[in-house]
Amino acid sequence: MKEQFINSVLRCMQASLNNAQLVQLRDVLHQHMTNVNLTSIADGLVPSDELSSEKLLALFLDAKRVEGCSEKTVRYYETTLRKMVSSISIAVTEIRTEDLRTYLSEYRQRTDCSKANIDNLRRIFSSFFSWLEDEDYILKSPVRRIHKIKSEKQVK
Repeated sequence: MKEQFINSVLRCMQASLNNAQLVQLRDVLHQHMTNVNLTSIADGLVPSDELSSEKLLALFLDAKRVEGCSEKTVRYYETTLRKMVSSISIAVTEIRTEDLRTYLSEYRQRTDCSKANIDNLRRIFSSFFSWLEDEDYILKSPVRRIHKIKSEKQVK
């Protein structure tokens, strides 16, 4: 089962890596998979200790509470992130920049909200994915490549 998982990863990375890098990746996977138990699910093989999106979201919200965010802010983060996760419907650890850009674009069209509102969503996503990166659940935040959304400022 581990060999099947490793081969699946290598096939996915084939377009991005050269042959020497694929060999190195295979060796690293073999080395680090010795103590990992795998279970089979409908979508394929995944490490059995992998955390669900729901669990990662709960851990993030707990971290925000510990940091001193108000309960109102935590609820806003939770609502915003749950909508995004359910709309994109893939594991948060697998979300890419393109997924988030599409979500933000569709959200803006669907709700006809302001650019400032979209930037608020981007900042919440940035906080969440930066936390995932800091905690080593993901390698790199997909929000890094989504820049601040400029909005018109009112002149007083």
